[in-house]
Amino acid sequence: MQLLDGVDLGYDGAPVLRDLRLAITPGQRVALLGRSGSGKSTLLSALRDSLLARDLRVALVPQDHALVPQLSALRNVLMGRLDDHGALRNLRTLIRPSRSDRAAALSDLARVGLTDLADRAVETLSGGQQQRVALARALHRGGDVIVGDEPLSAVDPRQALALAHQIRDAFPTAILALHDVAIARAFATRIIGLKDGRVLFDLPADQLAPARTEALYAR
Repeated sequence: MQLLDGVDLGYDGAPVLRDLRLAITPGQRVALLGRSGSGKSTLLSALRDSLLARDLRVALVPQDHALVPQLSALRNVLMGRLDDHGALRNLRTLIRPSRSDRAAALSDLARVGLTDLADRAVETLSGGQQQRVALARALHRGGDVIVGDEPLSAVDPRQALALAHQIRDAFPTAILALHDVAIARAFATRIIGLKDGRVLFDLPADQLAPARTEALYAR
């Protein structure tokens, strides 16, 4: 599935990544690695737009979480399916969720270990807990592909690995920007390294040698 074909990506008229060509095979788990500012978020945004243009159902975990702080964790999770229904149904769901909707959202919160905080406003939660709510919302949405911008960055490595397994089991295809090389190796089938406005490497995860990651993060 060719998603990008010789495009320049950037923002405010300034290219960040040039002449980018990228295809994703359904079933792949792709990890993007690179220093801050290397273009991971820019690439993820372009890939999401391309996936949506192909009428694929995409679940998103943005870097800023995009939660409604005054609403409970459970209601933020329910928002993952709002575009499946009309405005009246959505308003009713957010005011007084049905028993089945609440049960489904609680199930997804359980997958990220937050059942006991379901009715807490997300503004009262820690950064790591908010990140897990955003992931639970993506799990609740479901779909063909999950696109995540550092979706595991605020949790400890052991918990991050468990959450990565939840993502792997829930979505046929995944594209995640990650900061932890070990988690990327454990999760991904393919790893793309970005540096200085270009793709430094694009390899099967089991072929990523330590020297490549050292070169990726070297100044």
